[in-house]
Amino acid sequence: MGASTLVKRIATAGILIPGVIAAVLLLPTAYLALGLALIAVLGGWEWTNLSGISGFSSKLLFILVLVLGLWGAYGLLGQVWFVEWFLYISLLWWFGVTFALTRYRRIEPAAPGIDLLRTAMGFVVLIPLWASLVVLHGSGEDGPQIVLFLMILIWVADSGAYFAGRRWGKNKLAPVISPGKSWEGVYGAVVGALICGVLLAWYQSALLLVPVCVLTVLMSVVGDLFESLLKRRVDMKDSGNLLPGHGGVLDRIDSLTAAAPIFLLGLQFTIGL
Repeated sequence: MGASTLVKRIATAGILIPGVIAAVLLLPTAYLALGLALIAVLGGWEWTNLSGISGFSSKLLFILVLVLGLWGAYGLLGQVWFVEWFLYISLLWWFGVTFALTRYRRIEPAAPGIDLLRTAMGFVVLIPLWASLVVLHGSGEDGPQIVLFLMILIWVADSGAYFAGRRWGKNKLAPVISPGKSWEGVYGAVVGALICGVLLAWYQSALLLVPVCVLTVLMSVVGDLFESLLKRRVDMKDSGNLLPGHGGVLDRIDSLTAAAPIFLLGLQFTIGL
């Protein structure tokens, strides 16, 4: 990483992180849902490039369907059956992705044109992420703090993975998909998850929250790898260039796409959130 890129990363993070924290802690859930929807839409625009959608009108159609999906989901978030439905679908989806990633030995370039399967994947990834964060935020007086904890959990895990990988990384995690990631980096992420999990378990007096945090972080790695796979198939380094030094929106939320639904489901099982 060059010095100029590092400066851009630090400057962007210095603006984004305080803004995100303030929004999570201060905004009512309805307004935060709107802000998160905007992030989902920006991520959706980048997803069109991953799914082979090139025409402007086709991109707009994708965004329109995504917005309608978010709007429809918002109207159903108060229904217990709907929340359970999208959480279990997400669980099956991400476990299926995990299995598929372990079987990749070679990445074939994506064929030109729109890939309907990858297009549909965008809705399966983005809408449950948005819905999970909204449900967490609106879950009670501690809702905003829980959302912030989830974000801190992912930040700590990412930092642990980065430093452990740089210091000790030798055994590649998924060399075909993401050559820079190592098993030692995963171990560093797990250590970060254990530290955060113990703190949350102590605060909530629920020891089972420790494995919930560990599983959440492991799934965040899956979300990261999944986006890396899609980018490699279309020969993209970053999903976009909206965030200087960080790439696109999807590059910043890829870990959360898998982590948020799993974290919410884990809290429902352990503390009845």
